[in-house]
Amino acid sequence: MKLKRFLLRYYPPGIILEYEQGGNIKTKSIDLLDLKPETDVDAVVDEIARKEALITASKTEQVRKLIGRLQEKLALKDDHHFYLFKVLRAHILPLTNVAFNKSGSSFITGSYDRTCKVWDTASGEELHTLEGHRNVVYAIAYNNPYGDKIATGSFDKTCKLWSFESGKCYHTFRGHTAEIVCLSFNPPSTMIATGSMDTTAKLWDIQTGQEVASLNGHSAEIISLSFNSSGSQLITGSFDHTVMVWCVNSGKRLHTLIGHKAEISSAQFNYDCSLIATGSMDKTCKIWETNHGTCIGTLRGHEDEVLDVAFDMTGQYLLTASADGTARCYNAVTHSLISKFEGHEGEISKITFNPQGTSVLTASSDKSARLWDPETGECKQIFEGHTDEIFSCAFNYEGNTVITGSKDNTCRIWR
Repeated sequence: MKLKRFLLRYYPPGIILEYEQGGNIKTKSIDLLDLKPETDVDAVVDEIARKEALITASKTEQVRKLIGRLQEKLALKDDHHFYLFKVLRAHILPLTNVAFNKSGSSFITGSYDRTCKVWDTASGEELHTLEGHRNVVYAIAYNNPYGDKIATGSFDKTCKLWSFESGKCYHTFRGHTAEIVCLSFNPPSTMIATGSMDTTAKLWDIQTGQEVASLNGHSAEIISLSFNSSGSQLITGSFDHTVMVWCVNSGKRLHTLIGHKAEISSAQFNYDCSLIATGSMDKTCKIWETNHGTCIGTLRGHEDEVLDVAFDMTGQYLLTASADGTARCYNAVTHSLISKFEGHEGEISKITFNPQGTSVLTASSDKSARLWDPETGECKQIFEGHTDEIFSCAFNYEGNTVITGSKDNTCRIWR
């Protein structure tokens, strides 16, 4: 094995090693999820050198400098105030979802008008209209971090794979017998997972367009799915009150997470995939230990359905958003409540951290989105101007641009 170069990863903090083995270029990551601006760099470097054979004595000074750069980035103060940059009258019918590519240079919108549109963030110009579905385009995604492909899942029971550059359709994946409501690319971008009202999830090969596996076991529609960061496991959340953990290579079910008393709304891995968080219509969020599928905590306190859950980039904090109009931030390890976000006058359907973990964004049916301080629960900014419910919001990778998507058929870019 020969080390070729280092790549820095800011969110979550880490160093990627690119090395040659048997004539092939491979990568492995050194995750520094606990790194803080005040962390002792020498101790971290010693620990990395002890564990990682590729880091020889001649490379330790380089590693020390890289960790210093990560610490500088972590120490930057986040006092960003967003201004409305563009209002895009995106579709002739309501939007269903919005998503950025990794850099935030472009984004996509899905709609009831049966199309997905690709937009340039800087100019607000429409780059492509992806046409061909025969019903609502509900689920959309880029194959981040690459961003050269787009997947769309539709109520017409198909998923389509498109070229970002040309807008051409590569494949139409057929096999579901009901609406597709969620989808995701695996991290290496070799596979797409789709979840459907037909109670199944399916895995598809991006190159061939063939179905790789059908994941059967749920007794009601699958509403949420998510790969772990290596792509070896997939979780599916269902209206049958359960979440299932699947082995991607074999298509076999590893665990069924049983304990919620109502439909699942959201299911997410944390970054190192040691934990799974699930939100439910039973007003609770549960935290599960991934290896054994055991519930290690139930977060109570919301007075209505939990509609969304989200970890921060390092997986140490957990957010819950509820139909009761409030949201909460918890310590994902101790399960202690850190802050409550109170101020919305309608249900909060979407919640997310910025990549730095220093701000929380919420989207609400009260036609506003809000930016919060996760430590104090203080509202830092209100995004106003939409004339109908905001159901989707997202940060770009740098955390300096926000998109909000609304039932008023518009999408707003804030910078």
